[in-house]
Amino acid sequence: MKVWYDAGTGKQVRYGAAIKRRLEERGYKVIFTVRKHPDTIPLAKYLGIDFEVVGKYDARTLYTRLYESLRREIMLSKKFYKDPPRCAICHASIDLCRVAFGLRIPIIYTFDTPHADAQNRLSIPLADVVVASKAIPKEIILRYGAKSVVQFDGVDEIAWMKDFKPSMEFDFKRPLIVVRQSEVRAAYAQGSSDIMEEIARKLSSLGFVVYLSRYERRRRRGLIVPRDFVDSASLASQADLVVSAGGTISREAALAGTPSVVVNVFGKIHVNDYLAERGFPIFTVKPEEAIECAKKYIGKRFDVKDLLNGLENPLDLIEDLARKIIEGGYN
Repeated sequence: MKVWYDAGTGKQVRYGAAIKRRLEERGYKVIFTVRKHPDTIPLAKYLGIDFEVVGKYDARTLYTRLYESLRREIMLSKKFYKDPPRCAICHASIDLCRVAFGLRIPIIYTFDTPHADAQNRLSIPLADVVVASKAIPKEIILRYGAKSVVQFDGVDEIAWMKDFKPSMEFDFKRPLIVVRQSEVRAAYAQGSSDIMEEIARKLSSLGFVVYLSRYERRRRRGLIVPRDFVDSASLASQADLVVSAGGTISREAALAGTPSVVVNVFGKIHVNDYLAERGFPIFTVKPEEAIECAKKYIGKRFDVKDLLNGLENPLDLIEDLARKIIEGGYN
């Protein structure tokens, strides 16, 4: 019973590793492919999973994006056409969706980014079932052409943060502030500017700032820029404050009880608002409000154990869907 998971970003690796472990515990064989990307290979190695590198990410131009994606899809097609898996699972992998759809492999598609318009249009219509948080209005997903939508009362990050224990210890000085560079090279961010470095410099007056850049590790005056791989989930759970544009690390921090300041760059993020409404320490602010919000919450720890226990784990849903698809019981 073979299942294929494909990861193109760090979050997809983290989510996929949790899915892979769950399904392998149930007796499935999970083939795990990743594309070469600054966040994928180091994390996959760190998590200790078996994986295969297929293709790469090249965001220099529209042409290089398209070329490497098409090239990767050919490679994946050659890998699977003679012996296809029974089910394919991804978190918004365009390459997996195109290949699996072409080879008639059923697709389970996890989703949490309504603002990623191009990605959604290219992939959601090809999926057999979309798995998403109840935080996201179902009509948004259906608008992209989803055939079937199944929702759960939680967020994706529960899959690896529910019983999370930091596996990497840090000896940075305190108070420790973690700032994540925004995803300026993603298709949905084209034309946007990265304001997080400027905010990070201002935050250095409040403590020691670790700046997690996405694409290169050059030094930045007044900031700590790790030269080697850092497990962001472990770092976020141990920090005194996390500041980001609202991506995965913002929710990892909040689910660990670390105050998380989200700088509103990409507009409404449903899953962040959902956690805030349930009492998790995640606070969305305008760029000019970030420093004052940081002053208010830095160093405060929040007990979120009971809140976590009240959320559903998407792994349970994904496991059930994979079983039904493989056994022929899902329509």
